[in-house]
Amino acid sequence: MNAPGNAPVKTVTEIDWAGKNYLVVDDFVGVRQLLREALRSLGAKNIDQASSGGEAMGLLARIRYDVVLCDYNLGDGKNGQQVLEEARVRNLVNPSTVWLMVSAEKSVESVMGAAEHQPDAYLIKPITEGVLLTRLNRVWHKKQVFRLIDQAYAEKDYLRAARMCDAAMEVHKAHEIDLLRMKAKLMEKSGEPDRAREVYERVLEQREYQWARSGIAKIRMANGEFEQARQAFQSVIAENRYYIDAYDQLALAYQNMGKLDEACAILERAAKLSPNSVPRQRNLGNVALKVGNVQIAEKAFRKCIAIGEYSIMKTPDAYLGLARVCGQKNDAKEALQLLAQAQREFAADHPDIALRSKITEGLVYHESGDYRRARKAGDELEALLNATDNRPDIPTCLELATLLFAVGVKDAPADLLCYVIRNNHDNPLLLDEVQKIFEKARLGDEGLELIRASKKEATDLMNQGVLLWKTGKLKDAVTWMREARKKVPNNQRILFNAAQILVSHLQQHGYDTALSAEAYDVLHHVDRLLPGQQRFAQLMEQLAQLQPVAERGAVDEVA
Repeated sequence: MNAPGNAPVKTVTEIDWAGKNYLVVDDFVGVRQLLREALRSLGAKNIDQASSGGEAMGLLARIRYDVVLCDYNLGDGKNGQQVLEEARVRNLVNPSTVWLMVSAEKSVESVMGAAEHQPDAYLIKPITEGVLLTRLNRVWHKKQVFRLIDQAYAEKDYLRAARMCDAAMEVHKAHEIDLLRMKAKLMEKSGEPDRAREVYERVLEQREYQWARSGIAKIRMANGEFEQARQAFQSVIAENRYYIDAYDQLALAYQNMGKLDEACAILERAAKLSPNSVPRQRNLGNVALKVGNVQIAEKAFRKCIAIGEYSIMKTPDAYLGLARVCGQKNDAKEALQLLAQAQREFAADHPDIALRSKITEGLVYHESGDYRRARKAGDELEALLNATDNRPDIPTCLELATLLFAVGVKDAPADLLCYVIRNNHDNPLLLDEVQKIFEKARLGDEGLELIRASKKEATDLMNQGVLLWKTGKLKDAVTWMREARKKVPNNQRILFNAAQILVSHLQQHGYDTALSAEAYDVLHHVDRLLPGQQRFAQLMEQLAQLQPVAERGAVDEVA
């Protein structure tokens, strides 16, 4: 008998279209009426309509829909791609929701832009009732095969989801390739690249799927085989110049090899093929800025700001990057305007925006030769650091330390780099980057000593907690690791060991709701810092098994 949640999905034969909730999104009332009548001919009764992206988001936030038919072009405001993107990011649609993107657009740019966000189907107007019914039936049947798997994936229970893929393959032979693709993805998420590679190779034995070849190349890149990965991605692009993900990955391979000019050229090609991706334009701007190609950087950042206006993927980075570009063009006035705009627009969701804007302001002044104002910005940043124990993310820390050293501040950037090391004491690439910053500030020997001491401090914190755990002093170990997490809140090894100790406590002393919640919080934090770790998947599964039977049953019932 199969365990709860692992049972294969039963074959679906009849679909009750009458009992489902529908949302039709189109800015033309006539089109909405045509789509509504087409759905009514299938028996649909509960049909909501939205005339804009904003109205659609309001409905999606209140109601869980079974089927969404969304036009790509929606006039002013969000387009259909951005509605789908935000609905996914905010979890406003169920894994079983069918999302059909509808458009009169046949251009490569529009189709590829929508396809990158993977709607369940892309329908070109005009749409007949027969075409609509055929697509709905096909997608719905597939959704039922993946429903419980998607639910386990959403809960980050990757190993259970992978076992469910195996069970589903026994029943649904027609969906074997799609199930294998999902299983490979789950193995990567579980930190088991060798098992993922076995799945990709099994797929390639049946047919030369580009996504499978690309998957193997990604694993090679993760293993540091950058040249082999580069060749594989180039081969995929040579066979299909519209396989956009291969461009992004090829650019990343070049970046890992230190070939930033080549990375910039590849991202520029990808951005021409599919120009409406906010992250891609942002990446292109950042790489172009690093290689000193101000013209490409400016174009990419301005495009990123324009297409990001109504996107949930909008971040301050393009504004800060464009400000740097303006600084290099000696246009400090526009740079400061951009920084002020970034602070107005992102203050609510990005608490570090004032700090990041001030760093960029200092860099703008320093790069344009206004050293007096650069030093003033440095003094203000030092005061900001001294006013709080909170520290920004690693890239911001490195940028801030570089600026502070450049304007003549010494102690604050050294302390900041020590914080970086304590939280990443086993990351050799980052250690090298930190050492280069010390050397650029002509503090090479002092930097080596500070790095050594910071690594020892982090190691000692971790080892003492592990020692208490190994000697059976679990309560003391839990307490020690809580304090260690306060001192080094983003050290992934300390976080994983803290979670392991909490799981051991639950295993040996019985289930405790508060300790279980604490363990989940720790694991989700480390997964945000560095996703795709094997220990994450293993500890998440151990925690799930420790849940009381009643709670597990409730979760499976919901799934």
